[in-house]
Amino acid sequence: MKKLKIFLGVVCGVFLGILCSMNCVMAEEINEKIPEIYIKAINPGYTVDGKSNVGEMIEIGRKESDTPILLAGITISYTNSSGNSSILFEFPEHSLMTGETLLLRLASSPESELAAVNYTKTLAYKGGIDLMVDNEKVDSVCWTGKDECYKDFKSANPTILVRNLETGDFEHIGVTEYEPVYDSESYVVEASKDEEGYGQVVSQCRGLQFSEILSYYESSHTEQFIEFYNPKSEQILLDGCQMRYKNKNYNLSGIVAAEGYYIYYPDGFNLTKNPTNFNTLEIIDVDGTVVDLLKYPNGQRKGASYIFVGYDGAGEEIWRVTYAPTPGGPNNYQEFKTCEAGKVINEATGNCVKVTSVAEKFCKEGYFLNILTGRCNKMKTVEEKTCKEGYELNPETNRCRKIKENTGANYSLEPETYEEKSSFVALYAVLGVMGAGILFLIWEFRQEIVKLWHKVFRRAH
Repeated sequence: MKKLKIFLGVVCGVFLGILCSMNCVMAEEINEKIPEIYIKAINPGYTVDGKSNVGEMIEIGRKESDTPILLAGITISYTNSSGNSSILFEFPEHSLMTGETLLLRLASSPESELAAVNYTKTLAYKGGIDLMVDNEKVDSVCWTGKDECYKDFKSANPTILVRNLETGDFEHIGVTEYEPVYDSESYVVEASKDEEGYGQVVSQCRGLQFSEILSYYESSHTEQFIEFYNPKSEQILLDGCQMRYKNKNYNLSGIVAAEGYYIYYPDGFNLTKNPTNFNTLEIIDVDGTVVDLLKYPNGQRKGASYIFVGYDGAGEEIWRVTYAPTPGGPNNYQEFKTCEAGKVINEATGNCVKVTSVAEKFCKEGYFLNILTGRCNKMKTVEEKTCKEGYELNPETNRCRKIKENTGANYSLEPETYEEKSSFVALYAVLGVMGAGILFLIWEFRQEIVKLWHKVFRRAH
């Protein structure tokens, strides 16, 4: 019995050892699926109580370590549902990830303050992001519901796409079942202060957005302006921030009130009135991060501004040219210019034309006003056309036709007869057959007929 127990103990030990080694191998395989720095969770944001982009965020994680990770050279690339890719966020030099997670939120999201980093392009319900290190993809996730991507987000059923750290795969869970971690000390941007070392620089212009720009002035370039909007619930100090235009940086200063607008008039440079392609402007934070970017295209018009009006279904910004500039206030879209008294807009050309109405223009007798062309056209009526003697006007075709009449005085009535030609043809055929038959009989019995003829002739004599 004792030997049996020892044997069973050895077998169990070997079996447990095999299981342990298998678990260790599986853990190593799973561990290899998750890179050193990885995407942990995604939320595209939803509309709640009239507020848009509620909850939008990207959570980045890293494997446990006591050493900060240098983020320089790391970018987050975003691909929308149309397949177009763009850089969502690029970490600046001297930026460090010191905690286990790093939370990024959309700058216009109501929770934008509860994030270490803000980005400016909203995520769509269908899309994907890539985590790039020195232009090499180290991690990615997509949510289009096609190919190997996870199913897309639904506004009717808000979820968060969260990574299962045991399997390395993502899964949709309810927004109330997961709370992203915000650690204000998890992200540090250091800049050189002096020769002794580095000092921490606190970002202060995050969330600031371009809202409106007027480049095509009417009389003077002093009419040009650039408008910023602060969607946050606290003011933004511009001191130390900059605006980049044509590869040159221009210092900003002042305060943008909470949910307020700020007008910046170009100082030391002029905007291109109507660029051939695109001109790019960027807001640069004190730590060198690009806070917002605007590309204004060809198609600017005199006295009109270029305004932000919202987002499309793919999360792309929508901008329009408006003839109602509103520097310092909410944007107002007006498609056509306002015309002076007596003129109206021609929607086909966008130009103002003189008002022409029937009451203002009169045509001489026999003519009418063509409201499409504004010109007098000659009237064409049936009564105006006359026909020569013996012809009359056909009211249906407006052409002359020969008069057809018979009063009885000019022409005698002659009855029309009608013969059925087919009946006579049949009759002639029957008579022909009968004649031919008689002739045949006479020929066949000619001798008998001659004899009969002589007998009858003799008796007669």
